[in-house]
Amino acid sequence: MPLTIYKRSNPYLISGLLIVAATLISQLSIHHIGYQGVALIYLLVVSISAMLFDIWPVLITALSSAVLLNFCFITPLYTFKIVSTEDVLMFFMYLILALVNAVLTYKIRDYNSKKRDEEEKTKTINLYNILLNSLSHELRTPIATIIGSIDTIQDQKAKLSETHKQELYDEISIAGSRLNRQVENLLNMSRLEAGILKPSFDWFDVNELIFNVLKQNQEHVANHQLVFTPQKNLDLVWTDGGFLETILQNLVYNALQHTPKQTTILIEARLKDQSLKISVSDNGNGFPKASIPVAFDKFYKLNNQATGGTGLGLSIAKGFTEALAGTISLENKKTGGALFNVCIPSKTLALKDFEHE
Repeated sequence: MPLTIYKRSNPYLISGLLIVAATLISQLSIHHIGYQGVALIYLLVVSISAMLFDIWPVLITALSSAVLLNFCFITPLYTFKIVSTEDVLMFFMYLILALVNAVLTYKIRDYNSKKRDEEEKTKTINLYNILLNSLSHELRTPIATIIGSIDTIQDQKAKLSETHKQELYDEISIAGSRLNRQVENLLNMSRLEAGILKPSFDWFDVNELIFNVLKQNQEHVANHQLVFTPQKNLDLVWTDGGFLETILQNLVYNALQHTPKQTTILIEARLKDQSLKISVSDNGNGFPKASIPVAFDKFYKLNNQATGGTGLGLSIAKGFTEALAGTISLENKKTGGALFNVCIPSKTLALKDFEHE
């Protein structure tokens, strides 16, 4: 059971139950282990409490175990008297060891917890520094393009030809789309981290969703070839169309941005075993073998990556896939290039049946 669950419970009650359990076990085995063995059992309980709870429940556990050791196991039994000098020494040695053990174990746990928190904080700061450095380029570039184009149109409106104006308008449109894509990625990542992703299911035509994604990426396809051959009579799929488009959008855009010119990007969709299976592959250079296990990590970018990006696209694709109870994987094809496989469990419905509903 995770430590957080114990922390939310009543630590005094749990510590008391541990002590009672240790006492009962010791009563049953006292003739075999003696009260010295009982002392070791109580020390174990104190150690367990120190690993789970704050210092006060642990100190109370240590003190109560010493009292029970004296009352129940050191002769004369069921009194607080200790006759033998050896037993007095044993009792006080146990009390000191129990208290020291409680404090040291708690301090070690507290130190390790603080160290983990510091490491996690440092890691988070480093990750967000990477994000901010990426955004300083990814957001500034389209904003500068938009501002520069608008300034040119305003300052030289009379001198610009219609062709030149259209070129500037096209640049504004492309920059706006790029800016919108980055903002969408940031919002999606915030939703993933907050754990508020709630799919809204309905019947969707997968072919249509894929065509929508291809249409959204037309401005980036100048030096690539996007290939998708829709399956005829493909059943409708019970899924969240927005989630599915986000997954495909990030996979396709990632391939367009990070593969050489003239690369062919192939999208395939099929239904098998009550699951929607979609693959996005290319005939580019593929991924370095060491990068494949971490390719879906947040903010991850290849060291030799020349293009921009925030390193969020694949992480978002993975998060949205898992929100649909699906899986996503990456491998390099034997013939060269990368292959992303998405598998999402889903109900299906034939289009003709849907039209009759």
